[in-house]
Amino acid sequence: MRVLMVEPGKEPFVTEIGNNLESLQKAVDGHIEVLYLEENVLIVCNEEGKCMGLEGNRRIDNGDIIAGAFLICGSNDEGEMISLTDEQIKKYTERFKEPEYYTAEEVEDAIFIEVYAGDDEDEMEV
Repeated sequence: MRVLMVEPGKEPFVTEIGNNLESLQKAVDGHIEVLYLEENVLIVCNEEGKCMGLEGNRRIDNGDIIAGAFLICGSNDEGEMISLTDEQIKKYTERFKEPEYYTAEEVEDAIFIEVYAGDDEDEMEV
């Protein structure tokens, strides 16, 4: 699968990785978290990057800072990860071209937990 790799302090680059859990985990050096960048475009990052103290990388639209390396890939209508198109590569290479630098405190301050309270008795309130 052709993806755009974005590492802290570096410009993004195109690379090929396997379309399986092991390859994704290796690319981000840990358990993966999948975020929607936009329709049919995903960010795959290290789920525990901030807790592990990984270097801040880039800020995304919701104000969150991704810690550690992440990759950008496409997704199809069935929700499967797929290669990026040439247009998507160009768009996201430009968007994430400039490295961003964050202090450890800025990355730590970006840690947040979403809490949901269910209306159903079977749902657990956190």
